[in-house]
Amino acid sequence: QEKSCHLSAALLGEDSEISQDQLYELLKYAALGKCHHAAQPSWCRIYHQSHLAGVVVVVLHEMSQLHFYRFYLQFKHLRKVFRHRFTLAPSANFPVSLYGEGTNLKPQNTPQGLTSSSSECIAKSSDLQCHPIIQRYGEKKQGLTSYTLTLEEQKKNDYPIEGSPGCKGYISTECDQQRTDSSPLFGLDCEMCLTAKGNEVTRVSLVDARGQCLLNELVKPESTVVNYRTRFSGITKKMLLPVKTRLSDIQTRLKKMLPHDAVLVGHSLNSDLQALEMIHPSVIDTSLLFARSEGRRFKLKFLAKAVLGKEIQCEQKLGHDPTEDARAALELAQFFIEQGPTKVAELNLEMLLTAEKLAEVSQNKAVLQPQGCGFQEQLNEPPPLSKPCFLDCLQVTGQKPLLLGRQGLDSSGLCQSNLSTSNKQILQKALEDVPLSKFSIIQFSLGPEYLASHLHAGLHEKVRSKLTDMLTIYAGPFEENFCMKSVKKEFGRCGPIQSLTVVTETFQPYVCIQYEVLEAAQLAVESLNGAEVAGSCIKVQRPVTAAMLDCDVLIQELELDVENEGVIYVAGLKKSLTETDLQEEFSQLKDLETLFLPKDLQSGKHRNCCFLKFQKTQSAVDALEAINGWTMKGCELRSRNALAPGHLWRWIWQMNHSNGKQGKHIFYEKTEQLSDSDQDLRKKVKKLDHHIKKLYRSLQNNTLCIVLFPGVNSTHGSQSGLGLMGIKDDKGRSAC
Repeated sequence: QEKSCHLSAALLGEDSEISQDQLYELLKYAALGKCHHAAQPSWCRIYHQSHLAGVVVVVLHEMSQLHFYRFYLQFKHLRKVFRHRFTLAPSANFPVSLYGEGTNLKPQNTPQGLTSSSSECIAKSSDLQCHPIIQRYGEKKQGLTSYTLTLEEQKKNDYPIEGSPGCKGYISTECDQQRTDSSPLFGLDCEMCLTAKGNEVTRVSLVDARGQCLLNELVKPESTVVNYRTRFSGITKKMLLPVKTRLSDIQTRLKKMLPHDAVLVGHSLNSDLQALEMIHPSVIDTSLLFARSEGRRFKLKFLAKAVLGKEIQCEQKLGHDPTEDARAALELAQFFIEQGPTKVAELNLEMLLTAEKLAEVSQNKAVLQPQGCGFQEQLNEPPPLSKPCFLDCLQVTGQKPLLLGRQGLDSSGLCQSNLSTSNKQILQKALEDVPLSKFSIIQFSLGPEYLASHLHAGLHEKVRSKLTDMLTIYAGPFEENFCMKSVKKEFGRCGPIQSLTVVTETFQPYVCIQYEVLEAAQLAVESLNGAEVAGSCIKVQRPVTAAMLDCDVLIQELELDVENEGVIYVAGLKKSLTETDLQEEFSQLKDLETLFLPKDLQSGKHRNCCFLKFQKTQSAVDALEAINGWTMKGCELRSRNALAPGHLWRWIWQMNHSNGKQGKHIFYEKTEQLSDSDQDLRKKVKKLDHHIKKLYRSLQNNTLCIVLFPGVNSTHGSQSGLGLMGIKDDKGRSAC
């Protein structure tokens, strides 16, 4: 009997954010398995991987978690089929994050056991004419001014430009463009953390042309930190606690330190200048200087090793050293200027990278000897360079992945690419070609008219506003001198309260309560409407706004969401109870699988509620009946079915805390008719959901299907992505 594949992922809870590396880890194992030395992902488990019929990744271009919850009712198929969901950290270069760094590998021309000896024949002068570096800069050595980015190149690569709409409030270094070939070079690098505002600077380093460190300063972000990104930045909460330096201080110091004709050097320097909110006219970007075909870029770590013979960003260190990175970028630019384009092209960097990746695949400890670089040491074994591309590995095994979409995700020639003009054409092609491929990437898009950054900002505000309204209830009327403490205590039994204020615009006092979780607000409406609180018989209701007219429908659909099956919410717990205490208290409940105790993501303190996940739906129903009215350590418990999975709980918390002061709620709002664009967008989303449904139904059983809302990471802000995944079973649903 054929074994069925299973997918297991412990994603209940606020820690269900998956990094791009973790997603890559999953895709690599699903595509290759143990027979090609791929490891089981660390955050989920695929059972019987060898029996997978295929892997299908559906990418919803430039869509984020915002879209899923803004159009939750329209995504009927997605929310009913996929049992596993996770928040996806946004990436500035999603295609590379998705399947690793591509190469120009052509299987029919490249032997599996490629070593340095077989790469020596590549650097012929006839081939150099076609090299991206020669095509861009010519063969002759030139001064540094020839390698600074033009204004058009800066615009194309998202550099902050004077007068640009996205650069309002940015500070200019006030350096002019009167640079010469003898202008001084300065290396610059920043480390960033993720805050409620987006990417903010936490450390800045500046080195001069001799590599001397002029500035190495920690910076305290203006907004609440959501993720310190310690693994990459090396920054921790403890490090920033005593820091007083702000971004404005750094801006002032940089302006004073840089001479009028300074040329800044960095690797993807646009990100650093955007985070610094500074404009500088003269820049050399080493990620563009060492040009590759199709717009791909080498990583700084690889270039430092291959060109300079230096190890940077070592795994033994906690995070990157910005001074080390700034110095490496500076030395790379100096090497390029001193040696000239021809010498750099003769290094065969592309082939070195390809050889290293293939060496990893075949476990062949090849010796890589760079060409034309006399000062470079011979490497005794392949260094851990850029992240290997598992599409290369699929090529070695004789498979060729399928890529369908409007955007050119693949720049490597490793996929069977087919670019179409509409989602309908993409779907038709997918229905024909996906069954013939073991690994497919299908990309759908809402269209360019819906991808502008200002539309994302508007969408964010609509979702934030609606979530805030759903988390908010009004209770009253109360007597003039009612006891606020009694009200807070009674409503606090439903769950953690974000804010509680008295409404004085009414004849008798009302109370506005905003909760931290949806279940708490719903529990308050269900259990306290018509109850006597603080000596008054009160009415409990949500705000009446146009956006809230479908609130009951939305609550019902959230409750029926496949991810909430067998999950219940319990409130009224003492905050002093630990997870171990609760495991002991709830041990008598049948089929209890997981207990999740939410905590404040800022303080780390536990809330007065928890979520219980049961192996069987009926066991959850029985537990609900048993827990309601149950007394634990002197506290009466209240419970109901879960509404929001862990990743949404985390997202709600971030939205609540990114908004600063809470805005006043309008109790009655004039109903506004949906604009034509809103109505059209809803239709498009519904159609998109239908396309995915049709594609999913056509898949073979035991196919791993992953739907990705990649998220947005731009100068206008960062929006988390969302992933939905499952292995299709014979009932057409995703198997657990």
